[in-house]
Amino acid sequence: MLNPLLLPEIRTMLAQDDQQGLTEIVTELHAATVAEFGEGLTVEETWALLRHADVARQAEIFAFFPEEKQVELVDGVGRERMSRLLEAMSHDDRVDLLQLLDEEVVESLLPLVAKADREDIRRLLSYPEHSAGSVMTTDYATLPPDVTVQESINRLRQQASQKETIYYIYVVDAERHLIGFVSLRDLILAKPNSLVEDIMQEDVVSVRADQDQEDVARTLAKYDFIAMPVVDEQGRIIGIVTHDDVLDVLVEEATEDALHMGGVGAMEENYLDVPFTTVWRKRSMWLSCLFVAELFTFTALAQYEDAISSIIALSLFVPLCISTGGNSGSQAATLITRAMALGQITPGQWWRVLRHELLMGLALGLTLGVIGFVRASLTPASVLGDADRWVLALVIGQSVASICLWGTLVGSMLPLVFEKLGFDPGYASSPFVATFVDVTGIVIYFTIAKTLLLG
Repeated sequence: MLNPLLLPEIRTMLAQDDQQGLTEIVTELHAATVAEFGEGLTVEETWALLRHADVARQAEIFAFFPEEKQVELVDGVGRERMSRLLEAMSHDDRVDLLQLLDEEVVESLLPLVAKADREDIRRLLSYPEHSAGSVMTTDYATLPPDVTVQESINRLRQQASQKETIYYIYVVDAERHLIGFVSLRDLILAKPNSLVEDIMQEDVVSVRADQDQEDVARTLAKYDFIAMPVVDEQGRIIGIVTHDDVLDVLVEEATEDALHMGGVGAMEENYLDVPFTTVWRKRSMWLSCLFVAELFTFTALAQYEDAISSIIALSLFVPLCISTGGNSGSQAATLITRAMALGQITPGQWWRVLRHELLMGLALGLTLGVIGFVRASLTPASVLGDADRWVLALVIGQSVASICLWGTLVGSMLPLVFEKLGFDPGYASSPFVATFVDVTGIVIYFTIAKTLLLG
């Protein structure tokens, strides 16, 4: 929270009904700053603060509140007042808010909203979650191709206050088919008598409403646009996705991937705000599954009891060998998952990935195998027992190299397999890969040991 020392002053101003001071706070500070102050206030205090601004400013501030605070504020105010605020909010912000509310609350608010706004809300709510349609706004500026630059600027002056952005103006025909776009900069620099169709760019990059929001984010980042038009099946513009919404998408997706790779289910709320039982349930579920899977390590070790009892030194190197596989597998899984998230590789390129990681696994395995060989060759004679020092060193070196190669291949292929099967590649997480490679690494290690040491 920003400067909590000012909260007592704000509360004092509210108690004294200091209208001038409160008006200065809500009108002169940035909307995000006002929202940060509001986080430390009660619902009643927050609404008392907001009433010192007009409804347009209230809507601007409201959008910066955390989701939990927004829901609390909706529950703490009359439906009539909330409906006026909804009408003033940007189209995408109000849809985001309504998606947080219970269905009965939404249905009680919509009849109070103007018909045009109500229809727009229902249309945006109809798009699938995580699609371009679900994050787009219908607050965009358009122009016909046959008007002059001077007339275009006059039109923009009239509609600018109702649009989320006018940096890009989209050129449409009579049926609203997207035929080009022009930037505000180009309009200002063009001759007043020039026609829009003469200065517009016709190679428009657009996305469909049903496209995944991650694809939209990558496309917008690729072309370095501030906004991206969204079109329907007939090529008619129906909205735009702005850079601020794309930033939210990237943060959301990166957070989700990071949680999955850590073996934790996705959480919508801030870390300190998530109920203890929710965190326990999400974390214990994954840990329990991984724990049960790790029990197979015990089963695998039991199969090689004779080898362990005859050569005690073998047991000393078990942690070294299996951790090597887990580390190399987790590293590969992280690299591949991130590359997939950035659109750098797809499941169809699995063969190229396999070849690349095969060579990398061999190189890494050779590097670590040499280190393991040297370390095993220094094993004290009191620990060696009847085992030959150099044969043991060869076992350790070869096992480390083999397990490292195996872990690298498993870690690189699992995310691609998960994506192909329709699962989030993030579920091929580091704990998952490490657990799988631990169990199989035991088998590889003792198979090599039995072959070289016990014949």
